[in-house]
Amino acid sequence: MIFSEAIKLKDGVFHSMNYHQERIDRTLQDFYQTAIDLSVINDMIPGHMKSGLFKCRVLYSDKIEKVEFIPYFFRCIRKVGVITDNEIDYSYKYTERSNLNKLLQKSGCDDIIIVKNGLVTDASSSNLVFKSPKELFTPEDYLLPGTKRRLLLDRKKIKEQSIRIEDIKTFDSVYFINAMIDLEDDIKVQTSSLLYL
Repeated sequence: MIFSEAIKLKDGVFHSMNYHQERIDRTLQDFYQTAIDLSVINDMIPGHMKSGLFKCRVLYSDKIEKVEFIPYFFRCIRKVGVITDNEIDYSYKYTERSNLNKLLQKSGCDDIIIVKNGLVTDASSSNLVFKSPKELFTPEDYLLPGTKRRLLLDRKKIKEQSIRIEDIKTFDSVYFINAMIDLEDDIKVQTSSLLYL
C-alpha cells in the first residue's frame, strides 16, 4: 500500500509540517505500526527550488519511497458538478485514486462536489468551505481529513457543520482548500452556478 502527502513549499519553507506529520503518524500506526520522521525532507530541497511555490510530494509505505518537488500553479475551477456516490471511500491519502478520478471524468467538469448518503463531503482533491453571509462552514462528513481544514478549524476560522445536498443553495459560495490552497487564494465558485448531475 502506497500513500502520499502533498506539502506546500513556498520560498524554501515547508508549511504546516506538524499537521502533515500527524496524518502520516496516524496512517502508519493504522497500517504498519511504524513511524517516519518527516523532517528528513528539509535537507532534500533542490537549490533552485528555494524560491517560488512548489508541491513536495512524499510517497511512502512503511518507509519513504520517493520525494518529488513539482512547480505549483492554481487550477482554474469554473464548472463544478454536484455528484452522488454512496460507496466512495478515501479516508486515507492513498496514491490509488481511480474512483475519485472516474467520478471527476464522468462529470465533465473542472471539479466536483461529492455527496454521500445525502451529505456533502469533499471535492475531487480538496476539502470544501461554504460561505454564508457571516460565517464559513466545512462539511463534518468529509472523505479525507485535510491538513488545511484542520488548521483552519484549530484557528477557528471555519466551523464544522453537517451539510445536506439541499442545504447547498443556502450558501453564497464554496471554496476549495487543500495543503496547497488557502482561503486567501480565493479558489471558489458561486453555489448558484453548480450543476446537479
